Amino acid sequence: MNRVYDRDFATVIIRLLKGPLYEEEPVWNTLISQQKNIADYLSRIGLKVNLHDEDGFAYLSHEEPGEDEEDIPRLIRRIPLSFEVSLLCVILREELERFDVENTESRKLFLTMREIRERITFYFKEKTDETRLIRQLERYIRQVEKLGFLKEVQERNDYMNKEPVFEVMRILKARVSPDFITEFKRKMEEYQHDLGPENHL
Repeated sequence: MNRVYDRDFATVIIRLLKGPLYEEEPVWNTLISQQKNIADYLSRIGLKVNLHDEDGFAYLSHEEPGEDEEDIPRLIRRIPLSFEVSLLCVILREELERFDVENTESRKLFLTMREIRERITFYFKEKTDETRLIRQLERYIRQVEKLGFLKEVQERNDYMNKEPVFEVMRILKARVSPDFITEFKRKMEEYQHDLGPENHL
């Protein structure tokens, strides 16, 4: 028996379940044109479509159950973040905010490994803490990449050395909120000499 289904509709659903969807992707127009139907469909399993049309991305989150409703298992899990990864997320989020204020021609922010390293120094009073983080910076950057907040796009020849270049993904604007940044900075002041606190997105 042949089943009839809307291929584009199904593709958007599957794509959203895998992670953030961006406007440059072919199915973006389907998301825009069928936004209500897609939102209704996903709401049946407790998921909400968060569309940031002005920034060109969309992602899923869990609907909070009402007072008389029973909570359902979470499909999208909360991810514990180490201090170092949290710090990188905060730095990248603030760079994105600064970029949006200063730049009106593009939505894409690119940073080199060196530029990310330079931003880190601002946050450390103790040189030993700064050195410890920078020594393992590439590992932390790869962790942020896996979260979908960075994407390596090319290598740039810089004084004969190949330097990675990363796009800062705009989903950071939704996932790293001003409240998260404020709370993180408060914790950083408390644990300046102990890289121990965990945060969650």
